Amino acid sequence: MSRVHRERPHDSAVKHVTGRAAYTDDLPEPRRLLHAAIGTSRCAAGRITAMDLEPVVNAPRVAAVVTAADIPGVNDIGPVFHDEPVFATDEVLYWGQALFAVAADTVDAARRAARMARITYDERPALLTLDDALEASVEVLPAHTMRKGDVDRALAAAPRRLDCEIRMGGQDHFYLEGQIAMALPTEDGGFTIYASTQHPSEIQHKVAEVLGLPSALVTCEVRRMGGGFGGKETQGNLIAVTAALLAKKTGRPVKLRLDRDVDMELTGKRHAFWNRYRVGFDDDGRLLALDAELNGRCGCSADLSAAINDRAMFHTDNAYHLPAARIHSLRLRTNTVSDTAFRGFGGPQGMLGAELYIDEVARELGLDPLDVRLANLYGDAGRDVTPYHMTVEDNVLPELMRELETGAEYRARREAIVAYNAESPWVKRGLAITPVKFGISFTVTHLNQAGALLHVYQDGSIHLNHGGTEMGQGLFVKVAQIVAEVFDVPVEWVGISATNTGKVPNTSPTAASSGTDLNGMAARNAALTIKERLAAFVAELHQAEAHEVVFTDGEVRVRDNVLGFAEVARRAYRARIPLSATGFYKTPKVHYDRERARGRPFYYFAYGAACSEVAIDTLTGEHRLTRVDIVHDVGRSLNPAIDLGQIEGGFVQGLGWLTTEELWWNEHGRLMTHAPSTYKIPTARDLPESFFVKLWERGENREETVHRSKAVGEPPLMLAISVFMALRDAVASLAPGVRPRLDAPATPERVRAACRDIEARARDRTLQADWAAE
Repeated sequence: MSRVHRERPHDSAVKHVTGRAAYTDDLPEPRRLLHAAIGTSRCAAGRITAMDLEPVVNAPRVAAVVTAADIPGVNDIGPVFHDEPVFATDEVLYWGQALFAVAADTVDAARRAARMARITYDERPALLTLDDALEASVEVLPAHTMRKGDVDRALAAAPRRLDCEIRMGGQDHFYLEGQIAMALPTEDGGFTIYASTQHPSEIQHKVAEVLGLPSALVTCEVRRMGGGFGGKETQGNLIAVTAALLAKKTGRPVKLRLDRDVDMELTGKRHAFWNRYRVGFDDDGRLLALDAELNGRCGCSADLSAAINDRAMFHTDNAYHLPAARIHSLRLRTNTVSDTAFRGFGGPQGMLGAELYIDEVARELGLDPLDVRLANLYGDAGRDVTPYHMTVEDNVLPELMRELETGAEYRARREAIVAYNAESPWVKRGLAITPVKFGISFTVTHLNQAGALLHVYQDGSIHLNHGGTEMGQGLFVKVAQIVAEVFDVPVEWVGISATNTGKVPNTSPTAASSGTDLNGMAARNAALTIKERLAAFVAELHQAEAHEVVFTDGEVRVRDNVLGFAEVARRAYRARIPLSATGFYKTPKVHYDRERARGRPFYYFAYGAACSEVAIDTLTGEHRLTRVDIVHDVGRSLNPAIDLGQIEGGFVQGLGWLTTEELWWNEHGRLMTHAPSTYKIPTARDLPESFFVKLWERGENREETVHRSKAVGEPPLMLAISVFMALRDAVASLAPGVRPRLDAPATPERVRAACRDIEARARDRTLQADWAAE
């Protein structure tokens, strides 16, 4: 029986709901454990003129205090560029930046002591917004441009042109489990780090670099995270390094757990963007040219901003063919926390802009936005090359979107909404279908690799370890299914173990939606190695050929002989057949020349589409999502239950980014939305009563991924763009022929402002027409 393409619960589902799932803070605490806290800046930009830590040192129950002066190695935790210190030395870059750390006998004592420092600053004006950074021309990384065709000529020749822009805010990851790490000194002068991280190898390397140790003396382990969403790809570096520094100074184990307020203030967010476009098109709404400027707020350091802003550029086309395109990207520095990876990794910011300019073209021409979207989809030869010169070979969107259009009854509902809005003075409804075309692979080519370690024991049980990390997304159960499929044994026979840098080295982060693609293939390759050994052994025992040996339903059959899998393992051990193997996988075909901005950065694309209907109160801006229909392509799903959960969860997280989750800094540069009381993630009440999610039945990856499946972690988030476009549609109904202005997140305040604005511009247009007539 098949172990894949079957619904199977998450391996930790029961543990999650019963509280038995052990996270880093649930691990048994070693003797003499100290608890740490971080002292942070109360200034957004300036120079430290004095830092008196004597009150901290002398605070009750304090065991140690560390600053930059206590770092034996390198004072840097930057994942790519060396521009992010562990602790500030003289210059402060943002409000909440780490200045020192303290360890004490209790969490409360450490946090109280951290607040006792007496620090003075020579403050300077802070750059807090994209407008500030653009005016000051301050970049954290050099600008970058993609080009296809002669954009200026194509724009000049286009029958129609328009300009448009959109601002979109950042987003806090708001994982249920905050940032945490526990560092245990080992007898050889090294450390074992237990951390909540998507990138154990980076934690290992950064702890080693900061402490001046070889990486072999540092081991990082993570069994599970209570959510990550990209926020635990690089942001755990500071937490682990700080715990290790204090452990080195005291010789005692140290745990550092951030509380929610400090976590939100200290760690990075999704990048805010301000995108501006010039679009050339014809009378049928066909795009002819696009000149795009993407302005990304990166914060105080580079972090992963190079790749994130690049991916925003890669997805500026979303699903649409652009005959000529110039995409220019500015990566701007501000005195705010360094922004970082977030589910979609820049893709959402590029795709939201794409849906904006498509929507603007449709409204300029008085056409149904869906018709303009369908007319501009990638197609056959001549309409299949992206702005980065990759040929789209696997496009299924025309078929998928037509299926959604029919299943969601789009045309009939559009007519009903037009009739409703004509009769309803204050409440207006909106409807939109938007597609998703999301590239799968790390755009940094060398990260597209993974390793695995597999043991088969004498009783037939299997020990599985790989470089991927589990953050609730179901990676571990999928990889276990893949291994069970190789041997055709029950999934329960596959034991899942914590990710550990001492078992699988040099791992890539669990990110870019590639966790299963990479680690599933690596684990499968390890399992196939052992299976080949066992098949050869059994064939020799029974004087048969290896191809005659069949593994089926927990048994091994050769000719008329039937052996249990455990018996085969036991006999193989006694015959000195190795029952352990490593597996490795690297993604084929991917390559990208960044200097020329051309190549194949993605192995394949994941596709989907969503139809969303909303209702807005034009007097207050309050809005409700009333119905959602989704069709999403996951190839041949390894586990439909897990994939459906990912689609639903991704959509809701995107809904939060675009409607409720607003980050706000005051004039001093302090983040004021740093707790659930002021930062609003979606709740169950924000979901529509009618929520229909369907895996596309004809999905099958054309590339040789594991069992022809497709990634599902990030792409569904962008399905929520349909909600934002439906809100624009509702606002636009107030003044047909006038293009609405709405930025994200579309909070009630912004929706109300958009309603007032479009009504005012409609009145002005009417007055101008009247004056012209007179």
